[in-house]
Amino acid sequence: MKRRILTYLQQIDELIQDPPEDTDWDRAIHNHLTQIQFFQHERLIHLIVTVLFALMTTSVVVGLVGTGSIWLTLLLIPLLILLFPYINHYYLLENGVQKMYAQYDRMLEYQSDKKWNRFFAVPPKEEK
Repeated sequence: MKRRILTYLQQIDELIQDPPEDTDWDRAIHNHLTQIQFFQHERLIHLIVTVLFALMTTSVVVGLVGTGSIWLTLLLIPLLILLFPYINHYYLLENGVQKMYAQYDRMLEYQSDKKWNRFFAVPPKEEK
């Protein structure tokens, strides 16, 4: 998944930096929105898993402090080993999706040949 999101972000950055003249922006934007949905879903799943692992780890730490059980120590070690990669992966997904939102705004600029407000993605008011 890491390679997929990083490769996709790089491909879209390259498209935005040097778009071919015959780029079908409607199709590219539609595809980009589909990819955003996929990665948002992946991000949600990993958020749920990460939060559950964090809650389990916290519960085990509280239980360990309260009882001092060796079994809880043995349970804590794999939880900590798994928690940090989950946090790292969720961080990648979150930042990747945020970057995809910015790429989407840039694609809209190319599609309409107008300068959009990059901070709010609001089209400019049409002059009468």
